[in-house]
Amino acid sequence: MTADVIIVGGAVMGSSIAWWLTKMQPGLDVLVLERDPSYTQASTALSVASIRSQFTTAVNVRISRFGIDFIRNFDERLGGLGQVSSLGLKENGYLFLSSTPEGAAALAEVAAMQRSEGAATELWSPDQVKARFPWLETGDLTAATFGPRDEGWFDNMGLMAGFRNAAKAQGARFLTARACGLRVEGGRVTGVEIEPKDGGRALVACSAVVNAAGTRAAEVLSWAGLDLAVEPRKRTVFVIDAPNARHPDAPLLVDAGFYLRPEHEHWITATVPQDDGPCDSNDFEPDLHLFEEVIWEQLYARAPGFDAVKVVRHWVGHYAYNRLDQNAILGPHPDLPNLYLCNGFSGHGLQQAPAVGRSLAEHILTGGWQSLDLSDLSVERMLKGAAFREQAIV
Repeated sequence: MTADVIIVGGAVMGSSIAWWLTKMQPGLDVLVLERDPSYTQASTALSVASIRSQFTTAVNVRISRFGIDFIRNFDERLGGLGQVSSLGLKENGYLFLSSTPEGAAALAEVAAMQRSEGAATELWSPDQVKARFPWLETGDLTAATFGPRDEGWFDNMGLMAGFRNAAKAQGARFLTARACGLRVEGGRVTGVEIEPKDGGRALVACSAVVNAAGTRAAEVLSWAGLDLAVEPRKRTVFVIDAPNARHPDAPLLVDAGFYLRPEHEHWITATVPQDDGPCDSNDFEPDLHLFEEVIWEQLYARAPGFDAVKVVRHWVGHYAYNRLDQNAILGPHPDLPNLYLCNGFSGHGLQQAPAVGRSLAEHILTGGWQSLDLSDLSVERMLKGAAFREQAIV
């Protein structure tokens, strides 16, 4: 078996890269390896599936500016090959709250940066928050930022399926197999060892490899004797019913200790555990205590209508967490220049898949960043320990 480009990981990032590669260079032999075609534990499938421009680094705002247009016009962008007519984008916006003077100053600074990049972010006073969303308690607030357009949530699996379908239609091959090793010769990766679903072991020769393995990215790098500061972090998400709080126009609210957004007749909410740290990649046991012991008290204080709530469902997803700076790690590895990394998104990878897929495909085909300069997210910064931190990790 041979391929021009092998992509390890076939969820949204791998599928996006495969589509862009085969679109930009028809006839390119692209092989995508996916260990679990059901995607039951993939971060893509377990995402809360939202997109925003409210990041603290300009490059992430630029990535989102491209992504929102792509998601809004998904079927047209894929030329109908994705077999997904719409991603159901719901543009309710994001609302970030601050309760300190320092937080207010930080929100004002990043809102100005976001607007300079084309975002619609508005800086609000507590009175403006109350006027727009009267069901919120605003007495302790110092400021807020709101995205009145280009922010919201959408169909996560539709995004992945569309990319996957369109990539296949353009000639990309998707193989159910577990990648289990890299063949390295002369300072380059020359092949990927795989274990197909029907058993055995094989080597697939290639010209380039993309590591899009999500929370297992560090394992892939270890096959070449390299380290990567990416680890799985567990997030328990709760779907709650609140009969006294029906606000379908609500934004995705980001408060100090939780986030919340509407989901049809219910709400979705989650928090970052106080003892947040790495978990086993197979650990999907929910931390059920987090709702009653951490979230509910804060939620009720912010929105008194949540006096009566019931958890109706929950699930666990994993962030592919970049320990250095919580930003993506993109591009060729200096020690193996034909090994490309697409890792460490720390919870905001789904929304970045359209732009990142395009940029990595361009880099693979031309040897450099083209449409977007993503050099701030390079592998080199990781090797030097030079953090390029994204502060707005939700």
